[in-house]
This record gives sequence, C-alpha cells and structure tokens, in this order.
Amino acid sequence: MKTKAILAGLLVAASAQAYAAYPEQPIKIVVGYAAGGTTDLLARALGEQLSTELNVPVVIENKAGAAGSIAAADVEKSKPDGYTVFVTTVSSHGMNPALYSTLNYDPIGGFEPISMLASIPLVLITDPKLELKTVDDLVAKIKANPGAYNYSSSGNGSPPHIAAAIFADMADLKLEHVPYRGGALANTAVIAGDVQFSFATLPAALPQVKGGKLTALAVTTKERSPELPDVPAVSENASFPGYEINTWNALLAPKGTPPEIIAKLNAAVVKVMNAEKLQQRFRQEGAIPQSSTPEELWTFVKGEIKRWDTVVRKLDIRIN
Repeated sequence: MKTKAILAGLLVAASAQAYAAYPEQPIKIVVGYAAGGTTDLLARALGEQLSTELNVPVVIENKAGAAGSIAAADVEKSKPDGYTVFVTTVSSHGMNPALYSTLNYDPIGGFEPISMLASIPLVLITDPKLELKTVDDLVAKIKANPGAYNYSSSGNGSPPHIAAAIFADMADLKLEHVPYRGGALANTAVIAGDVQFSFATLPAALPQVKGGKLTALAVTTKERSPELPDVPAVSENASFPGYEINTWNALLAPKGTPPEIIAKLNAAVVKVMNAEKLQQRFRQEGAIPQSSTPEELWTFVKGEIKRWDTVVRKLDIRIN
C-alpha cells in the first residue's frame, strides 16, 4: 500500500511539474476565416501579446470554410495539450448548430472554454452614390422598388446574412441575398454597386466608412458605437424595436485539455486583454475587448446556441 501511495504521489508530482513547465513550444491559434478578416486581425493582435506573456511563439493558422465549421472540427480532433486553440465566433458556437442539419463537430462536448475575447458590432452599409442617409431612406427605397434591391454577406448563414434576414423580416421587405466568400468581397460589392447594402463587421467596414467609400446607416448593437457616435443603432428606429445582433470572439481548447493548462491560458489571456496596449488595438479595429472565466464563457455560449436556434427557426434558414 505504501508503495502504491508513493507511486501515486510521484505521478502527481511529475504531472504538476509538467504543467508548471507549460508552455515549452509554439502555440497555434486556429482561425476559421481567411487572413485579413476581423477574426484574423484580432487573433493576430492577441497572439502577439500572448507570445510575449508566455515567452513562446504564437502562430496563427487560417482554416476558412463553412462559417468556421472546418476549423472547429480540426481543432476538436487536435491533441488536448494546450498547444492548439481555436478562436470561435457567434457562427461556429452560436448559429451553426441551428443552421446546419448535421455538424462535423460538437460545439459543447468537443471543447474546453478558456476566455471571451471581444464583442464586435455589425454596421449597416450602403453605396454613397445611392445618397441614403437613414434606415428609413433605405426601407422606403426597397419598398418603392420591390425585387430591385439586394444585399451581400460574407456567406450563407454568416452573421451579416442573419442580420439582414432579421432586418427584412421585421420590415416585411423583399430582398435578394448575394453571398460572397468573405466580408471583404461583400463590402467591395457594395462599393462597386453590385449590391445595394450589406451588414458588415465594424472593424472590416470602418476604414471605408471613414474614407467615404461606404455610408454607415446604423449599427446593430443596442447602443451606439464609440467609433461611430453619430450613427444610430438600428433599434432606435421605431420599425425595428429590440433589434440587436452582436458578433463575438472567444478562445477554446480541445476537450480534455488539462484544467491546469486551461487555467494558465485563461490567466494569460485575461492579463493581456486587460492591458492598455491590446485594449487600444482592439478598439482601433472597432471591436470591444472582453475577457472572462471559463465558466462565464460556457454559460454565455450555451445561451447563444439556444438564442440563435429560436431566431433561425423563425427565419426558416437552413444550410445543407
């Protein structure tokens, strides 16, 4: 019995020592979108600061496709050793479970929560040549020209697609959806006049809005964005009471990642996310920096899955 106790104690000590040494090699952050998009930009900013904090290289790997589903499935299958983590979004861990009849990953059972990272508003954008100034202007134009207006999005089932579908449903508008492979192409379509409007992530659209290439009519958050204080929230319009949609980023690890490693990653993320340097960087991109405990994040994610299931069912959107 004494021998078994000694061996057990040695194993515990060895395990603790191994976790204490973590990390000893580069950490890979997997992003489910192409380089240059909002999620990618924020992940790279985070990775830069985590590398300094943890004293190891942090590399970004882009695995775009199916609104983050491809990346999520890849990370779920990864070794749960703390060296592969995933930047999840409202798509992969909010909307996709309702949108897809089958998922190739388990959004809850396949992952361990680490921390929330950011809240990201969407902004309703139009081509300046249309000379629209308000949401009412856009609605009036669409109703006066049924079937003539269409909107772009970063893909079927993406947050911009859902945002526009909710918008059309609330105002009883007939619109054509034109999906693109990414937000940059969707925004370019508005600038080129190929479509009349879109809902874009604020970080991606902000430079074009400030440069006069896009007109911002409204933001989708409950309150106005500090980056565009003169642009109203959609919900300020009487035709869209309670309208609110917010995208977000959070950090997850594969299921089975040891709690000691999760705790180390959480502590590092919380520290860098609350540092002024990263706070400023996120805000410059139009994102609202956040952090959380793993437990807080998981409660939030489960609530998002339930919320978007209700919304998607009402809109009757399905992706095969």
